[in-house]
Amino acid sequence: MVKIAFIALILLSVQEASAFSSNTADIIASRQPSRTFSRCINSALHQSSIVDETKTVSPVAPLPDMQEESTSLRREKILSEPNLWEYNFGLQDPGIKLPHGIVDRKTAPEQFQITSEQIEILERDGVVHIKGVFDDEWVDYLRKATAHQVDNPHFWAFAGTASKLYDYIQRNVWQTNKAFANFYYHSAMGHVLSQCGKTDEIRISTDLLMVNPNKGFKWHQDNQNGPISWEEGIRFWVTMDETPKEYGAPVYLKGSHRNNAVDEHAVFVDIDQEGLDEYRDQLAEFRTMPGDMLIWHPRTVHKVDGPSDGIWTSYRRVLGGTAAKGGSIYRDKTGTGGVLSDLGRHGLENGHKLESPFFPVMYPRFNKKEALARDEGVVGRSPKDIIGKLGGLAGKASGEKFFSFFQVLGSQAKN
Repeated sequence: MVKIAFIALILLSVQEASAFSSNTADIIASRQPSRTFSRCINSALHQSSIVDETKTVSPVAPLPDMQEESTSLRREKILSEPNLWEYNFGLQDPGIKLPHGIVDRKTAPEQFQITSEQIEILERDGVVHIKGVFDDEWVDYLRKATAHQVDNPHFWAFAGTASKLYDYIQRNVWQTNKAFANFYYHSAMGHVLSQCGKTDEIRISTDLLMVNPNKGFKWHQDNQNGPISWEEGIRFWVTMDETPKEYGAPVYLKGSHRNNAVDEHAVFVDIDQEGLDEYRDQLAEFRTMPGDMLIWHPRTVHKVDGPSDGIWTSYRRVLGGTAAKGGSIYRDKTGTGGVLSDLGRHGLENGHKLESPFFPVMYPRFNKKEALARDEGVVGRSPKDIIGKLGGLAGKASGEKFFSFFQVLGSQAKN
């Protein structure tokens, strides 16, 4: 009985909490305005969208200054949480036309050349900001894909969204939404990542569509990277919006990917702990713009601070995740928190090459058979496999290792 309750808690609370995230304060009934998202795809960024809420005025009109005092200001969320009956199952296809005359599943992926200096910065600092990778057409494409996903929420987003981690968050969105799969197959992202990783092949290990974190996510390292090692993975962010001036800019400890102090199973990191002295004052903050990419080593310690009240009055839409370098080996992480980013029934066993439609190649060119398997619904999550993999977390030792991950749900209370 304890084991079943433990598994249920994971499924309902933390499956999707692997990137910048924290709880929101509002309940569904109090959220305004409407959930309709598509109408705001290309709206200008509102740094502080404030709604006037005028109090009832007495019959005797007060003086002008008293009228001003009778008016209060209230911030409102730009996006509301889906209702339970709005969630969808199965494959979704928004039918969005690809940019630049690209023909779906025929045109080779685009390329974007980065500099040797940018590669050196990544290797030295553990993070690099690459500006303008995707032009306005690609940004518009991603925004439309995100709008469709949020307007038609998928069941696999339920756990993360219902637990108030993000306004919307969905892991492995490429598996269910064809528009995101096409983005990986045809955009220049694979080429950029191959240069950063100095590898001739890039596969998708795991991804996340993230819309509006709440109060942010404190200092942490990324251990939800799929079934690969630290060195086999490359973390990425593709940004669709301008970062607000007041909050939301990711901050990294430069060089911290080389630290030996933080346990590999830890999520949250105390930057004052012994062994991080040389990194804690080496801060790199990035105010990303639409079409930019952030790329970093999974062990690089970082954080993002959201608004203090957890209310995002503008959109912060990001497609993020972890790519696998060529030659990566499947590493079964059953019994650790890392298994939450590997819940598919792919049949791979520990030590196998990471070659599967569940981890499709996107560079140098997508594999037609892997793409077809996704389109036919072969790629996905199996409830039976989920229970089997999560069952290993019920043990005492695994529970202790995984404890840090559960702190996600209470992290917003601490600043």
